[in-house]
Amino acid sequence: MCCLKYSTALYMRLSRDDESLGDSVSIETQRTVLTQFVREHPEFHVVSEFVDDGWSGTNFDRPQFKRMMEEIEAGNINCVITKDLSRFGREHIMMGYYLEFVFPKLKVRYIAVNDNEDTDRGLFDFVPFKKLIKARFC
Repeated sequence: MCCLKYSTALYMRLSRDDESLGDSVSIETQRTVLTQFVREHPEFHVVSEFVDDGWSGTNFDRPQFKRMMEEIEAGNINCVITKDLSRFGREHIMMGYYLEFVFPKLKVRYIAVNDNEDTDRGLFDFVPFKKLIKARFC
């Protein structure tokens, strides 16, 4: 069986506010989830990890997110995987912009493991509602 290899970035984020949620969103927990996922899916070749520890998800002005985007624009990465949508970001308009316009234009696949979202299959119609709920209550 032949599998297409994706040059994959694992993106992890933890804000100061998230720390009150405990170990379930810790960087190590996120890394464990992502590592297990790519281990079970041989089409993903991890080329980089990007970790914004201590940065809010309410905007995309994060150092490692910017560095990841530079690598994507340079053609070094064509897949981004996060533990869930909230680790990618919490600002629903910009999330939609990246997931629905930027990534498709750059031919980048995005996967949120725990939310079972994968742009290769198309985002579910209720993704904007998931983003709003997580931004508001998580």
